[in-house]
Amino acid sequence: MEKKKIIISLIIILSSLAAAAAAIYFSGCGEYSNKVEGVEYANLTYAPDVPPAIQRNHPSKVIVNIETMQVEGRLADGVKYNFWTFGGRVPGEFIRIKEGDVVEFHLDNSPICSVPHSIDLHAVSGPGGGAAVSQTLPGHESVFSFKADHPGLFIYHCATQPVPLHIANGMYGLIYVEPKDGLSPVDHEYYVMQSEFYTTGNYGDSGLQEFSLDKALQENPTYVVFNGSVGALSGDNALHAKVGETIRLFVGNIGPNLTSSFHIIGVVFDKVYLFGGTNVTQENVQTVSIPAGGAAIVEFKVKVPGTYTIVDHSIFRAFNKGAVGMLKVTGDYNKEIFSGKQSDNLFYGSDLDKKLENNPDSQQDVSENPANSEASNENANSIVDIIAAGKKVFSSTCFACHQPDGKGVPNIFPPLAQSNFLNADKERAIGIVLHGKSGPVNVNGKQFNNTMPAQSLSDDQIAAVLTYVYHSFGNSGKTVTKDEVSKIRNGK
Repeated sequence: MEKKKIIISLIIILSSLAAAAAAIYFSGCGEYSNKVEGVEYANLTYAPDVPPAIQRNHPSKVIVNIETMQVEGRLADGVKYNFWTFGGRVPGEFIRIKEGDVVEFHLDNSPICSVPHSIDLHAVSGPGGGAAVSQTLPGHESVFSFKADHPGLFIYHCATQPVPLHIANGMYGLIYVEPKDGLSPVDHEYYVMQSEFYTTGNYGDSGLQEFSLDKALQENPTYVVFNGSVGALSGDNALHAKVGETIRLFVGNIGPNLTSSFHIIGVVFDKVYLFGGTNVTQENVQTVSIPAGGAAIVEFKVKVPGTYTIVDHSIFRAFNKGAVGMLKVTGDYNKEIFSGKQSDNLFYGSDLDKKLENNPDSQQDVSENPANSEASNENANSIVDIIAAGKKVFSSTCFACHQPDGKGVPNIFPPLAQSNFLNADKERAIGIVLHGKSGPVNVNGKQFNNTMPAQSLSDDQIAAVLTYVYHSFGNSGKTVTKDEVSKIRNGK
């Protein structure tokens, strides 16, 4: 009997502990207490990761430890830069705390740093956002505390003179003060930070680059990037989700000069918390303007699989300065939401339409691409006709990325002109057009790391456009046939 009582007592104790743990974890289950309880260390993450939502119903004392470091790192393929950082990377670590928390902030300046550093947290109510009390010499630590009494998404950055230089060299990040009631649950949260780099060399110039004060004063950045470097959100570094999932992006723009026009091609933002505030300020938004030193939170659901391009819609920054990222979505295709390409026919112009109307005897079926029949591709039409048909496909499908002259966009889209990669393997080229490709490739001695989606083209169109490319831009003169494309499409 005594043994039974002990077992029952243990069950009651364990049940009580489990209930207490559940009450702490599910913060919405209990009434929020304003009393500061407990001590914990902040969970810090590097971009694009975000610390999990804070599941407690009271504020705590939270200790934040960040070390300033100066490191040489990658700005683009073949391009190096001496970054000044919070935590060894650009952007600095994402800090997530709760409204009402008392934050004890420790700023350590690495002994190998060459200059003092500090931190200005836009979430702080106090002189310089903490900068006045955190000026820290190399090999020293500064400690200060603040109460997180304003919820929202805020920038932090170094505020040691000259402040613009410290920011331009990489010293910035985001701090999120989560509201007492938290946010609605989503499937994914990601951290995206836009910034500019001003280098003495031009875009893509190899080697170690130095800071250019002249370009910075002219507000003419060499690079505009997400998460610290060209390609930091592309290829293997792309964001991921599944069809039907909801995504929340915490987006910051440090500048130091330009306003961001943040946009994801093919996505409508369901909710926008403009300026990083706590209220949904707009719904069904296409592009969000984020000022230098500002932030925004955007939420959306992905409905169709594929690769979505993240850009600053001041569009030359995307395609010529590096402000491009990728969101890769997997899952089932729903053609009721998006059909995909339903047809691809030649358009001969209104003058030809009128001519045919006025001369019925001369009418013939011109709706079909000449490269869309086996006879035209392999027998009836000459190679000149096939190349002409391929040029039309190239001019409507390929030219935007690879450019009309086939030279591509430096460090973003590889050249097709005199391409050793293209000329080396015809079957590989067919496979890439059919199935797409992501990740690094080396073309003419330079590495590119981006995504090419699969093309919705017929076998005849692929044969024609590749034949055109092989016969143009100083390439090898190979000819691609419909049968060759068909075999690769069918996995033979």
